[in-house]
Amino acid sequence: MAETEESSWVYKNRDAPVEARVKDLLYRMTFPEKIGQMTQIERSVASPQVITNSFIALASRLGIPIIYGTDAVHGNNNVYGATVFPHNIGLGATRDADLVKRIGVATALEIRASGVHWTFAPCVAVLGDPRWGRCYESYSEAAKIVCEMSLLISGLQGEPPEEHPYGYPFLAGRNNVVACAKHFVGDGGTDKGLSEGNTIATYEDLEKIHVAPYLNCIAQGVSTVMASFSSWNGSRLHSDYFLLTEVLKQKLGFKGILVSDWDGLETISEPEGSNYRNCVKLGINAGIDMVMVPFKYEQFIQDMTDLVESGEIPMARVNDAVERILRVKFVAGLFEHPLADRSLLGTVGCKEHREVAREAVRKSLVLLKNGKNADTPFLPLDRNAKRILVVGMHANDLGNQCGGWTKIKSGQSGRITIGTTLLDSIKAAVGDKTEVIFEKTPTKETLASSDGFSYAIVAVGEPPYAEMKGDNSELTIPFNGNNIITAVAEKIPTLVILFSGRPMVLEPTVLEKTEALVAAWFPGTEGQGMSDVIFGDYDFKGKLPVSWFKRVDQLPLNAEANSYDPLFPLGFGLTSNFG
Repeated sequence: MAETEESSWVYKNRDAPVEARVKDLLYRMTFPEKIGQMTQIERSVASPQVITNSFIALASRLGIPIIYGTDAVHGNNNVYGATVFPHNIGLGATRDADLVKRIGVATALEIRASGVHWTFAPCVAVLGDPRWGRCYESYSEAAKIVCEMSLLISGLQGEPPEEHPYGYPFLAGRNNVVACAKHFVGDGGTDKGLSEGNTIATYEDLEKIHVAPYLNCIAQGVSTVMASFSSWNGSRLHSDYFLLTEVLKQKLGFKGILVSDWDGLETISEPEGSNYRNCVKLGINAGIDMVMVPFKYEQFIQDMTDLVESGEIPMARVNDAVERILRVKFVAGLFEHPLADRSLLGTVGCKEHREVAREAVRKSLVLLKNGKNADTPFLPLDRNAKRILVVGMHANDLGNQCGGWTKIKSGQSGRITIGTTLLDSIKAAVGDKTEVIFEKTPTKETLASSDGFSYAIVAVGEPPYAEMKGDNSELTIPFNGNNIITAVAEKIPTLVILFSGRPMVLEPTVLEKTEALVAAWFPGTEGQGMSDVIFGDYDFKGKLPVSWFKRVDQLPLNAEANSYDPLFPLGFGLTSNFG
C-alpha cells in the first residue's frame, strides 16, 4: 500500500467527523480485526505478540490503539501515592454534587498521569440493603441523590456543550478520562443484598429506582456502561436483550460501549462457566459490545469466530459493537494521543488534590449523637486537654481508613500508601502540651487510671473488603467493636468514630454510654478532614445517605413505607452548633 494513499485514509484524519472516521475504519477491517476490538484482556496475559496477533492494538496492521481501563473508583486508588477520596457512600453524605465533580476532575488527571484512558466509575447503584458487600460503592438508597452524584462523570470526562447530541459519548480533552456508569441495572436492589443476586421488581419500579441514574449519566455523554452480574426477576443481566438493547441502547439512546463485567459472560450459565460458547452467543446477541474476558481470550476469539461463521451471531451485531468501540476511541482522542502524558505526573497525590479530599472528608462525616442530652454538646473537643486516650484498630491504620479498592481490589490493612491517619491528624491538631496516648486495645491499667484522661476517641469499624466478600448478614462491628466502645465509655467520656461501608448494629449500651458518635464511612487518605471537624474548625455537615437500621431483621428498610422505623432516618445528621 503506497504511503501517500494510506495517509489520505479518512480515519487517519483528525479533522474528519468522528462518524466518517468510524465508517472508514470499519470498512477497512477484517473479521478477525473486528473480534480483536471486542476482546478485553487482563494485563497479566498481555504481551506484544498477543496484542499484535489478536489485532487488539496500535502495533497491528491498522494501528488501532488499545483503550486501557482500571477500577479508579475513589481516586486513582491502585497507584501508590495517589489521592484516595472517600468512598461513594461518604460522598452521598455530603450532598455536594459540585464537590463530587471536582473529585472527578482531580481523579482524571491522576489516572491520565499513569497512562490509563478509562475508569470503571461511577457506580450508580441505588442501595436496597446494607448487607450488600458493595454498599459503600453506592451514593445512596435514594435514586434522587444517586442521580445528583452522577455529576462525577462531568468531572472525569469534562462537560459536554449544550448542542452535544444526547446519548453520544463525550470526552473534553487530554486531561480527561472515559467514564463508565455501572452496573446496568438493579445491582443495588438484589434480594437480601446478595452480590450478583436477583433483583425482584416490576419494570415500573426498576425504571423509577434503578434505571433513573442512567438518564443523568447518558445526558452527560457517559462513554461506556458496564452490565451487572446480577439478575432481574431471574434473568441474568448479561444476557437480557430487553434491558441491554431495547431499554439502554434503543429507548435511552445510548451510543457508547456496553462492556461486560469481569468474566461476566460466564455468569450467564448454570453452573457458572459451563457451555462458554453458548454464553458468548447469548451475551453478544443481548447487546454486549466489549467483553472483559479477561484471561481466556483464545477461547473467546475462537467461539466468537465460530458463532459468526455459523450465523448464530449476525455480522450486523459485530459491526454495531465495533462501531461503538471505535466511536469511543476516536472521541477520546486515542488515535492522536495513545500513550501516557508524563507531564501530568506532578498531579499524582498533589497538595491541591489532597485538599479536595480533605474537604470531602469534612463534609462526609455524619454526627449521630453529640452529648448525653441536647443542652450539653460534647463536641467540639478541647484541643488543649491535658491527656487524651485514642483507642482502636482503625485509629492509626491507613488501609482500614481507605477500605476496599485501594492498592488491591479487596483493600489491605496497614500503611499501604501515603496519607494521614486519624491518629496522625489528632496529634497534629492538639496543643503542644497535650499528651496523646494510643492503644489498639485498651489495657486494664489504662482503664484503671481513667481519671487522668480528659476524654477518649475510640475508632472501630470494618476491615477493607470488596464485592462478594463484603456480603454480611449480621452487620455487627468487627473485632469486638461494641465491647471496646463500652469498656472505654464506662470509664472515660468517649467520642466514637465508626469506619464502615454501611450502617452497623449499634448496641443500646453503646448508644447510651458514649458521649458522641460519628459515622466516618471509609474516608480515604486525608485523615485531617476528621480532626478539622471534631476539634471545631469546621461544622458537621453530613446527612445520612442511607437509613440506619435498629436490627438486621428489619432489613430492607424503605423510607417511604408506613412501617419505617429506623434508628436514624435517611437524611439524619446533627450539626455541631446544636448538639
